Amino acid sequence: MEFQVKGKYKAGKIGKNWCTFSKVVDVQNEKNAKEMVYSLMGSEHGLTRNLVVIEEVKAVE
Repeated sequence: MEFQVKGKYKAGKIGKNWCTFSKVVDVQNEKNAKEMVYSLMGSEHGLTRNLVVIEEVKAVE
């Protein structure tokens, strides 16, 4: 099942700018979708969980 996850993350060394993101992940449930996005944002942008805010998770049909 695919889920679309939308949110924002702090960008830059000072971290004053918030950038929005939207990712589609193929996982079993909403909880796993959030975990996958935290993992992806960490590996792609070097972010910790406290710098990522997930605002919406919905199933994609």
